[in-house]
Amino acid sequence: MKFIHLADVHLGAVPDKGCPWSAGRGEEIWETFRRVIAGIRENPVDLLFIAGDLFHRQPLPGELKEVNYLFSTIPETHVFLMAGNHDCMRKDSFYRTFSWAENVHFFAGEKMRRIRLEKPRVTVYGLGYEHQEIREPLYDGVKPSEEDGFRVLLAHGGDENHIPINVRAVSQAGFDYIALGHIHRPQVLVQNKMIYPGALEPIDRNDTGPHGYVEGTYEDGLVQAEFVPFASRSYQKLVLTLREDSTQLSLEDMLRMDIKRQGARNIYHVVLRGVRSPDLLLISEKLKSLGNVIEVEDLSHPAYDPEALLRQYGGTLIGDYIEYFLDKEMSLAEEKALYYGLQALLETSRQVK
Repeated sequence: MKFIHLADVHLGAVPDKGCPWSAGRGEEIWETFRRVIAGIRENPVDLLFIAGDLFHRQPLPGELKEVNYLFSTIPETHVFLMAGNHDCMRKDSFYRTFSWAENVHFFAGEKMRRIRLEKPRVTVYGLGYEHQEIREPLYDGVKPSEEDGFRVLLAHGGDENHIPINVRAVSQAGFDYIALGHIHRPQVLVQNKMIYPGALEPIDRNDTGPHGYVEGTYEDGLVQAEFVPFASRSYQKLVLTLREDSTQLSLEDMLRMDIKRQGARNIYHVVLRGVRSPDLLLISEKLKSLGNVIEVEDLSHPAYDPEALLRQYGGTLIGDYIEYFLDKEMSLAEEKALYYGLQALLETSRQVK
């Protein structure tokens, strides 16, 4: 028995609003979901588990029809679907009245229920969110019955506001596989048994690393599952190290080369480290224009030697300022304050002279 497990598709989301590349991101999320379904048509699987947050918000009737059409194109695949905290079934939710294709099994309501199929021989337990927050551990006491076949729990949550999960209790309850959703980064809680596939596409800058879905098989009571990278792009961190001879143009060239090497489609958080000439004025907005750069974080500092400056300016305002910082264990913020303050004081000193 073959299955695909995905979660947190967030159809309807438009990540990185205000950035030049954001306009196409919403359609990109839809297209990646379409590619999953197209892949199933080409290489059929028996089961498709979608562990919540298929939509980023309340789905519209037209959106439900589009998704249902896609499911209808894989009629031999049984689709098990639940509402998560983002697309929860409010009283006026179109989920409540929608008629799904015959191969779609939708978990409605916050009461645990089971869906049993004879062919393939599988029993799936699950529920659906009716509220954005559920603080009760609704999965912790669930145990499957003793029927034969593949026994699965479809579950969305894992934090204090979204169905807290006792990993040990749930993993030992007797399920063959626990298909989790809600956490956007892939995580294996129990090998081949209890897995977050992560968001299908990264949704915000915190969703770093690879994204995709889990592909697995069930045979003779054993599950084999592996993560399949599938997203069209990823959020990545790029660290650029400055030297005293670095210039704005050399930094731009360095960033261009790194983006070319890592992939122009990816979205980057650029971190500047090292030392730089006190005369170098960094233009972060120019760096952002060189690709999909969502943030430039400057952790570099001017090439000052505070102890040498203290000997030179002892007994002056500059010396007192340096002593204040050197007499303590500095945090990163205090270290930056030391160097930025020094730069301002030294420039003022030169102007007075």
